[in-house]
Amino acid sequence: MTAASTTAKPAFCQGIQYFGELLPQFETYGQTPAIAAGHTAISSSQDPAAVYQTLLAADALRYLTLQMTASKESGHPGGFASIAETMAALVMLGHKNLVTEVGHHAPGFYSHAFLDRSLEAMGIETVEQLCDRFRETHGLLGHLSGQIPGLLSPAGPLGQGQHFAMAGARLHPGVLFPVTIGDGGLGEPYIMSSMAHFHTAYPRVTNFLPILVWNGYSQEHHSMVSTQTNAGMVDYWRGNGFEEVILVDARDYDDTNQTGAYADSTSFSFGQRLAFTQAVLEATDQAAQLALGGRLTVLIVKQLKGAGVHKRGAQSHNLYPGDTLDRDYIAKALSDRALAAPAWQLVRTNYERSMAGPAAQTAVTESVLPLTDLGDLPLQEFALGEKQVATTAMGVLVGYVGQQDPQFVITNADGNAASGINNINQALKIIHPTADPIYFQEPQGQVYEPLSEDACAGLAAAQALFGGRSLWCSYESFAINGLPIWQTVTQAMAELRRPTPATVTLFTAGALEQGRNGWTHQRPEVENYFAAMMRNGNVFPLFPPDANAIQVCYDWALGSRNKGVVITASKSALPIYTTFAQTRQALAEGAVELASHPGEKMVTFAVIGDMTLIPVLEAAAQLASRGVGSRIVSVVNPRRLYRPSDVAWDLCSEADSDFLDEAGFERLFGGDALLGITGGASAMLEPILLRSRLPRDVFSWKRGETTATAGQIMALNGLTAANFVDRAEQLLGA
Repeated sequence: MTAASTTAKPAFCQGIQYFGELLPQFETYGQTPAIAAGHTAISSSQDPAAVYQTLLAADALRYLTLQMTASKESGHPGGFASIAETMAALVMLGHKNLVTEVGHHAPGFYSHAFLDRSLEAMGIETVEQLCDRFRETHGLLGHLSGQIPGLLSPAGPLGQGQHFAMAGARLHPGVLFPVTIGDGGLGEPYIMSSMAHFHTAYPRVTNFLPILVWNGYSQEHHSMVSTQTNAGMVDYWRGNGFEEVILVDARDYDDTNQTGAYADSTSFSFGQRLAFTQAVLEATDQAAQLALGGRLTVLIVKQLKGAGVHKRGAQSHNLYPGDTLDRDYIAKALSDRALAAPAWQLVRTNYERSMAGPAAQTAVTESVLPLTDLGDLPLQEFALGEKQVATTAMGVLVGYVGQQDPQFVITNADGNAASGINNINQALKIIHPTADPIYFQEPQGQVYEPLSEDACAGLAAAQALFGGRSLWCSYESFAINGLPIWQTVTQAMAELRRPTPATVTLFTAGALEQGRNGWTHQRPEVENYFAAMMRNGNVFPLFPPDANAIQVCYDWALGSRNKGVVITASKSALPIYTTFAQTRQALAEGAVELASHPGEKMVTFAVIGDMTLIPVLEAAAQLASRGVGSRIVSVVNPRRLYRPSDVAWDLCSEADSDFLDEAGFERLFGGDALLGITGGASAMLEPILLRSRLPRDVFSWKRGETTATAGQIMALNGLTAANFVDRAEQLLGA
């Protein structure tokens, strides 16, 4: 090993702490890049030079990952270290559309993106800059985000990455989408069930490749599958529908008498290291060909967590304050993995040539996916006062979108028919291997119905992030089970380097419609989630008050880019309050005045929702009979009602800076008193309460209960005309 300062080195190596001597056989297998000039992958996975250079790339990945994390005494090197040979093999085979389920693998993925020069798009050209920008603002986040060039998807909570791989595979036939899955994350129930449903729905879409990182440990202890036998693990995947299960176990190549079920290949003799690397390279090649050839395939690589870095097992997972570059065990690990300067250049050249250049230029997510032109939606404007079901009116448009755009997918766990949108099933058909016209199902449908909100939200949100149109439908009360991945995607969209269709949801059957089901179906507290997310800058909860408004809202959502658009509406037949023009005004200004009554004093009702308008209209009539004026304002797009300084809109790559000005706010919400009314969470009214200077109060959801009618559940929560009138008079008297 030689000090970095005494070794001639390529420019990108500036900042490398240690350089090593040339490894054995470099003169034989390291003189010419295994990926030839003008080629995008190695010619054969059995080529000894390709195997040798795959090993060099694995050591380069481990070295960069450890030096980067140790430079900040923070981050997670251990998990990625156990899969380094496989990641290197994928690159040597020309596959860079890489996804992960493991956010803790981020430093390893940054090392990969650095080696293929993707990070140069954000000004990172040297190892020194790589370390400087790790875990810094506008740099390399601790977990993968949407802003890193060449990396396809974000990664944070466990159990999400497979959705991105499946969405990519569906949108890009013939392209391989490997996704690494940690054995700690395998304990999440979503991973296997979501892949099983996807394969049942899309049996021909097999070009996603789960790669199980089976290293025996989770974050702080042994993984829950660490005691499983090899045969048992193979049976588990086969039992969940995988036709091809390929397992490579490092222990089979151990010549150092390591104890335990999991072996560290970096401790083998050099010859056995090469043997293990060859096994991984050939297995990865075989798995890729099977997946691309129509077989549902999983690749399992069993190697001890922390292989080749500072510690082993769960202790390798994280670095803590004090784990510096000078710490003895970190310095030793770096020097053990250190490459000679010519080896670094060889690895860089192979990475550059793989898949015809940096992933930041060649990955599928680095360009805008062409979309079918929808033309003008068949909007139907109903007459004022007419009763219509809002969700059904939107369903007509959703059916039209799917008929025009064959890539469009709608997801729903609880059934469209239950939400008043069976017309979507009739138009687009539920995806099911059993064709049955009674239930509008057929194998080639566009309605994706796993009984898991995570799987619904996952595929829909991932498809939007990867450039396609989608719609996730859910009962409001159940949506919370799918929101973690939806939030991950909307945050990624805020950072994304390209425009992509908004991820759109429709939440139906709210608390007021679910009285007889009781509190299990009455969870409008989920609106607090979106109320908080509005400040993110690109999240837009929409509350259309009727069937006209919902059509205009969906039309607006379809034309939006890099936003998370949440449409919440009832499935009951309710009166038409607005024209199309009024809703377009409400989308631009945040709200629209529906009615007003003159009077000596004026009470303004700021109302969110549709059914909540019923007691408000009654209260306005009672106040009018007492000579008190009122203005009823339907709040459709509350994000527009914040002050610009309240929202991080300026941090969004596709920034939306439209907010209602003070004059407009006074026009809509001025008067002598203000009552905010919602059948959901009070936090959604925050934009108005922050700006209003009037005497004011809020009526909102408190808790659920079993009732026979919507009126009774509203009364239980204080949402009655009598209460509104009493409080309005108190505020006016004050």
